Amino acid sequence: MLLLHMNEGSHFIWYNYVVCGQPKLNTRIVGGQVAPVGSWPWQVSLQRFGSHFCGGSLINSQWVLTAAHCFQTITASGLTVNLGRQSLQGSNPNAVSRTVTQIIKHPNYNSGTNDNDVCLLRLSSPVTFNNYISPVCLAASDSIFYSGVNSWVTGWGNIGEGVSLPSPQNLMEVEVPVVGNRQCNCDYGVGSITDNMICAGLSAGGKDSCQGDSGGPMVSKQSGRWIQAGVVSFGEGCARPNLPGVYARVSQYQTWIRTQISSNQPGFMAFTSTGTDSDLSHKQKLYHGPVVPHIYILC
Repeated sequence: MLLLHMNEGSHFIWYNYVVCGQPKLNTRIVGGQVAPVGSWPWQVSLQRFGSHFCGGSLINSQWVLTAAHCFQTITASGLTVNLGRQSLQGSNPNAVSRTVTQIIKHPNYNSGTNDNDVCLLRLSSPVTFNNYISPVCLAASDSIFYSGVNSWVTGWGNIGEGVSLPSPQNLMEVEVPVVGNRQCNCDYGVGSITDNMICAGLSAGGKDSCQGDSGGPMVSKQSGRWIQAGVVSFGEGCARPNLPGVYARVSQYQTWIRTQISSNQPGFMAFTSTGTDSDLSHKQKLYHGPVVPHIYILC
């Protein structure tokens, strides 16, 4: 059942009224810090034959959202989804695992451009929510993320280019601001960043997602709930200046996700931004197109 709930004070709209985005233990990567236990209860580790290869996020009791590029060659054989983990090594008393019965990559995923880099995993059986395992809210289709919006990225990926997460490989968290698509397109080359992507990072570099974080969530907080804005997709190196991380824009996939999940729909919440989007006034150099004369691209 689709339920709408509007709150004029905090300006949010519920599209499916479910419990999501509210970690019971939350008190408040490259350049990041160890995440407190239970802070990000939707974070999952995708493992093949016991080895971590990508992250993901729990979006209801039986489905996980991740990146399509994590499954270009990997099948369900030997695949497990690990939930409630703090570290990849040692004791994890709150951890549970499930196998995967269905892998659904977005039909328009393009491995060359990284467009539509999203994938859904169906767990072998539902999980029970507790302090360490609970779903994240998803950004609804009418969400607006202005440049500068604070976001958090979590994962067990490298802590630098070619630098693995040290033992015991604790879950890491890093705070990065959203970078507008105009700016991000100039950083990567005009046409590289589509409307299906969202970027985040510091112009000076130093904080970013990295190899091994792929598929994991980028979230922002509003009205006391954490809303997933992005799925870790790609970047040029890790935490380099003027090269923010690029994420699949979750709000573009509300219809597709709801179509794939027939029951127990995830919670979608519209994220709103206030003030003026600084990306709209981003100053760009004029570029004279080398192929088609008289066509100019602002960058």
